[in-house]
Amino acid sequence: MPDSEYVEVETADGRVRGRWRSGRDERMPRSAAFLGIPFAEPPVGALRFQAPMPVRPWHGVRDALEFGATAQRGDQGETLIPEPSVEGESTLTVNVFTPDPADAGLPVLVWIHGGGFTSGSPASPWYDGRNFNRDGVVTVSISYRLGFDGFGSIEGAPSNRGVRDWLLALQWVQHNIAAFGGDPGRVTIAGQSAGGGAVLTLLGMPKAQHLFHGVYAISSALTDVAASRAEALGRVLAAKAGVEPTVDGWATVDEKRMLALQKAAIRVTPRTMATLVDDGLSLGPVVDGELIERPTRESLRAGVGADKPLVLGATDDEFTMVFGGRVAKVLRWVPRSVMLDRLGLDRSLRAGYLAANADVVRRRTARLAGRVLTDRMFRAGVLRVAADRGDAPTWVYRFSWPSGRFGFAEHCLDVPFFFDCLDGPGIEALAGPNPPQELADEVHAGAVSFVSSGDPGWPEHEGDAGIVRVYDVPTHDVADAYAAVRVLV
Repeated sequence: MPDSEYVEVETADGRVRGRWRSGRDERMPRSAAFLGIPFAEPPVGALRFQAPMPVRPWHGVRDALEFGATAQRGDQGETLIPEPSVEGESTLTVNVFTPDPADAGLPVLVWIHGGGFTSGSPASPWYDGRNFNRDGVVTVSISYRLGFDGFGSIEGAPSNRGVRDWLLALQWVQHNIAAFGGDPGRVTIAGQSAGGGAVLTLLGMPKAQHLFHGVYAISSALTDVAASRAEALGRVLAAKAGVEPTVDGWATVDEKRMLALQKAAIRVTPRTMATLVDDGLSLGPVVDGELIERPTRESLRAGVGADKPLVLGATDDEFTMVFGGRVAKVLRWVPRSVMLDRLGLDRSLRAGYLAANADVVRRRTARLAGRVLTDRMFRAGVLRVAADRGDAPTWVYRFSWPSGRFGFAEHCLDVPFFFDCLDGPGIEALAGPNPPQELADEVHAGAVSFVSSGDPGWPEHEGDAGIVRVYDVPTHDVADAYAAVRVLV
């Protein structure tokens, strides 16, 4: 153990004090955590709807011992991933976990949290980098503005403020990570759900290419909001708030009122489900023609990011849980054709899709509804993005191990396996008792291998029926393991 509980690092903006942490057992080495380091000034007052302003340098030593404030506010109730809210104004921060700041040249993983671009927090205990540190990887989690503050269309304000937060955080990594033992030339960006969509968005952005060197996209909710759609939502919300859709108008609407308006405007109902599946999330990265020049898949097809290795995949039943409990009982009485209409499954594709998913069809309407929603929102996108990449180095996986609680591989289930934190809080509620550590060893080892070498350890995905790593017990590699969803692509 070090002589002191604390450890200090000199960043480009000033000196920070972190804390050494001992391993959870004798076999696990120490690591150091630096929490809540600001990369930008607090986005409040005149800066609320502006591009992030780089943090002003400070004198003396700044404590980095507690998580910074989060853009997520209030008690979120029971969520799949424990992501606490932290009150405060300085929400644009990074958390750095390192084996030892005295090291040099270590690979770097930068994590962007999910939450539909309206919630989520980098302060989750699952995102602690200690287990990546154990395996020689410096880990960074970042915070960014959410919801309308981060992504809403406002006259007189720059677009994509949340995306600009990602970019400034990644610039901070480039300028500072060597002081924590990391190599700025070996940065992998990773995220899950909206965070997975975020890293794919960055992969397709020409202006972001110099900031990272590999991408690991988990259950990606890729969202390319059309500028016209964003502008329309901005006008609707402004009208409901009783203000002009301008910076000056929105400046009179406090955070609590904004969140209430936002929640009401984007609420998903059975009648709007098909619209969500077809058009994606209402708030998220906007194709503004400036920062995001065109839809991400168009950029990937044009070769943007083709020099960067990519791993992507999804769980088998991301959103099947939506149709559990009382909803499942109601669905027993809903004709299959009506359910498929509500989920927007084209009638010309139904016969082929149902034949390819005969095993799910036999499990009643709720399971079929969950698989359709999962395939349309997540799994079809895996195949599309892999195809868009052409010959660029791309690896595909499926996470198929069925949760001991839900009986299928639901949304977020793969995250604690990726971080190798099956002993963390809230795991049993998601995975059930005694989830398989051997599977966590395999998922995590693949991630470490990819971050370290650019290769996760199984064959690249080539052609329409490429090899897919299927994470289950046992894990195995299968050609065309997404065959059941191919009819949708």
